[in-house]
Amino acid sequence: MTKATSEEEELGAVRNRIDAIDQELLALISERARCAQQVAHIKTAATDRSVQFYRPERESAILRRIKDANPGPLDGEEVARLFREIMSACLALERPLNAAFLGPEGTFTQAAAIKHFGHSVVTKAMGTIDEIFREVESDTCDFGVVPVENSTEGVVSHTLDLFMTSPLMITGEVCLRIHHHLLSHAEDLGAIGTVYSHQQSLAQCREWLDRNLPTAERVAVGSNAEAARLAAQEPNAAAVAGVQAAEIYDLKVLAERIEDEPSNTTRFLVIGKQDSPPSGQDKTSLLLSCQNESGGLHSLLAPMAVHGISMTRIESRPSRRGIWDYVFFVDIIGHRSDPNVAYALQSLEKDALLFKVLGSYPIAVL
Repeated sequence: MTKATSEEEELGAVRNRIDAIDQELLALISERARCAQQVAHIKTAATDRSVQFYRPERESAILRRIKDANPGPLDGEEVARLFREIMSACLALERPLNAAFLGPEGTFTQAAAIKHFGHSVVTKAMGTIDEIFREVESDTCDFGVVPVENSTEGVVSHTLDLFMTSPLMITGEVCLRIHHHLLSHAEDLGAIGTVYSHQQSLAQCREWLDRNLPTAERVAVGSNAEAARLAAQEPNAAAVAGVQAAEIYDLKVLAERIEDEPSNTTRFLVIGKQDSPPSGQDKTSLLLSCQNESGGLHSLLAPMAVHGISMTRIESRPSRRGIWDYVFFVDIIGHRSDPNVAYALQSLEKDALLFKVLGSYPIAVL
């Protein structure tokens, strides 16, 4: 037997095993889908009309369990992504979900929605963050996905401001690693006279643009997808956007990953009408205000230290009730129903001028 024949037989055996495994996977995925249909039947027959088909705390727990049990060779994030898509397709058999995002098509916000819900979610592009809130408040969409902070450029203040008056709650969070690319119909950088992008994306790529396109005009627009749409109409223009926008608007990628910080990450919030039951690894977001006096904020937050609660973020925003009057957005580790968190929240509610729980939700599965 020749070496070539031996290799062909070995490859054939492995491929036959792959074919057999594929059949086993197909059978198991189909069985899981039938279980999802049974769940839908049970929930539909229930007398409680407020039953929820989408259970973020359960999905989060499943993904964490899968990542922890993953034996390799695929990394945990890749395995979680595969299971997310299976769960998304099965959930669509129970009840398809609709999620509003900051459009147009091809934005990072849409990518965050798909990362969180999977590709079986029906996404709806909205022109502004305000419109996303209104779509969910009016029950036109089940959920909305809105940007809230970037690791290099900080908080998206408009999102925080809307929580002051909206009845919606935070039901989840998504952390998305942001990679910016330079997209254009032009053949090389020397032909670029204008660069379109969202103002935060321009800021996140400032050093690269200074080095490589120092004379090009930088024009801030409403979204990176809008920037790609504009660049597609002008031969000497470019857009700073994601690879999805390049595919949608048929643009070439002239330069990849031009962000100044390789770890550039944006955090998005998922908003809905109910927060999540405990998943075991949760955050709670709060809206607070206190007396404008010496030590006021320290006294307000003292129950966190007393009950051993970790605070991961605090942001101040003008309250719009008076000059130099502020409210504070606070994130803490734990679910509002956890005993130590519940005790701390009782103390906070008693002492705060303004106290609002924006939601408890699973910490993002990266």
